[in-house]
Amino acid sequence: MQLNPLAGVGVEVTDLDLRCLSTHQTQRLQQQFAEHGLLIFRDQALSELDHLALAKHWGEVNTNRFFQAHPEYPDIALVGKEPDQVTNIGGGWHTDHSYDEEPALGSILVARELPQQGGDTWFVSMYRAFEGLSKGLQSLLLDLRAVHSAKHVFGKSSSYMQAKVEAARLRKPELADALEDPIHPVVIRHPLSKKPALYVNPGFTLRFEGWTEAESKPLLDYLYEHAVQSEKIQRLSWKPGTVAFWDNRATWHYALNDYQGERRMMHRVTINGSKLTAY
Repeated sequence: MQLNPLAGVGVEVTDLDLRCLSTHQTQRLQQQFAEHGLLIFRDQALSELDHLALAKHWGEVNTNRFFQAHPEYPDIALVGKEPDQVTNIGGGWHTDHSYDEEPALGSILVARELPQQGGDTWFVSMYRAFEGLSKGLQSLLLDLRAVHSAKHVFGKSSSYMQAKVEAARLRKPELADALEDPIHPVVIRHPLSKKPALYVNPGFTLRFEGWTEAESKPLLDYLYEHAVQSEKIQRLSWKPGTVAFWDNRATWHYALNDYQGERRMMHRVTINGSKLTAY
């Protein structure tokens, strides 16, 4: 197994078959995952059962409430875009499941069908985002908590949901509307690495606790702009056999929507996490 650190965030892992991991290999991958928050694998041949077995090395599988499920394997979420569809899923900076009281550990995405060109995914590190702030701003953020929500994205009245309901890519908006909006520390002690990580995101963070949305917006916008400076972005170009495993507590990602008129189908398995604590 070869480990190749990437310039922006993550590690590319080569010379490894994910279908037959030894105990030692699993331990090394777990260490790299905790440290870097993103593992990229190439030239894999995972079946759906292999995909699920891989996820179980890290924890219990989380069955997605809002995405369409694989018809034979309900724990696998379908993240797709058909040739006649204009919008894609995940086409903006976000981290999955921050709208849950116990946000997901991470997601394993397997490329099943790719466009001829385009469809890359960007990643950035929330370890690096926090490290790059001034000591004064770091100190301020350590005392803040933020409100997260799924309603404005997956709820019945959201424009995002309405644009996709007819395409049958998303489902059960009533579940999003029923969720309580959780409050998480703005800077978390990462459950695995114990390092500080910035934990707000443009997709699901509404405001700081005790602040209005208008008061929160300037600081949140600054943090978002700071986190995605071009030199910090790691671009993943998908190929057949590519597998990405990212940590939702330590990274953001962005699915590029630059392949109009072509089909892209990815299979995603998400792993349960734990309640987050302040750094």
